[in-house]
Amino acid sequence: MSYQAEYIWIDGTEPSPLLRSKTKIVADGKEPPIWGFDGSSTNQAEGSDSDCVLQPVFSCQDPLRGGDNKLVMCEVLHTDMTPHPTNTRRACVEASDKYASFEPWFGIEQEYTFFEGGRPLGWPETGFPAPQGPYYCGVGGDKMPGREIVERHTQACLDAGIAIEGTNAEVMMGQWEFQIGILPPPLIGDQLWVARWLLFRIAEDFGVYATLEPKPILGDWNGAGAHTNFSTKAMREDGGWEAIIAGCEALGKRVDEHVANYGIGIESRLTGAHETAHYTKFTYGTSDRGASIRIPWQTAKEKKGWIEDRRPNANMDPYVVSRLLVETVCGDAAG
Repeated sequence: MSYQAEYIWIDGTEPSPLLRSKTKIVADGKEPPIWGFDGSSTNQAEGSDSDCVLQPVFSCQDPLRGGDNKLVMCEVLHTDMTPHPTNTRRACVEASDKYASFEPWFGIEQEYTFFEGGRPLGWPETGFPAPQGPYYCGVGGDKMPGREIVERHTQACLDAGIAIEGTNAEVMMGQWEFQIGILPPPLIGDQLWVARWLLFRIAEDFGVYATLEPKPILGDWNGAGAHTNFSTKAMREDGGWEAIIAGCEALGKRVDEHVANYGIGIESRLTGAHETAHYTKFTYGTSDRGASIRIPWQTAKEKKGWIEDRRPNANMDPYVVSRLLVETVCGDAAG
């Protein structure tokens, strides 16, 4: 019996790309093959030469359709099978292969905000809700809108085999977070993109959309980030403290490059307020959520573990962020 394969890819929309998907019917016992799409409709080709190629790179069970159906994450290629300019995964693969001996691991904390009718979910039609304070990890129907969607999304990720680690309500009303990891690159990117697709798709059923905008509401409201936890084998082993500090110092040498590639609109979020370091500055410190890089207290206590880069936006590309961290930290260690 045939099954449905939902092909998912990243388009060429600027400044922040969108996810696209379409369904292919695949014969029973067959793996999802190379497919294609009209790139002129996704900002990835001209109408006079519109064909683009979808190369499956990761697949999992489709938790929405169930049965033998699959979700298929794809790279976008030209018809000569070279990477499309919007294909950020290929460079991530190359960096991962080059520094494979360092065994880099990632965990990403994906924040997002539910919107309905042009306002964050649960907000009054005019004015604002009560100030921030009770929403983070809160409970209570009058202040925790979106929980039913979060529960559906969490179960969908589990059913799909996605490495979801947890969820929580965030600081602003209507804002939530899920965590994916611990995974190597490029798998961390594959699974985060699929988890994002599931979030967007499930929100459809509730007449709501989830945005990854880094500062969805201006003013005295928290932005939305994608704090990225990172470690190498040397950091995780006994005596890893030296490698951890060396990694932080290495990141301090390429601040502008990282910030420029950590998501559009980062200046509106990294203001130095709302648990952020200013985008023009670089600091690191233990348990410091106002630093660029936070060293968790467990890491400082055990003198081994991981670091948290708090700068990436919610709308960051995990292929780009993981590649940069590997190139910067592992590249510096390799000399």
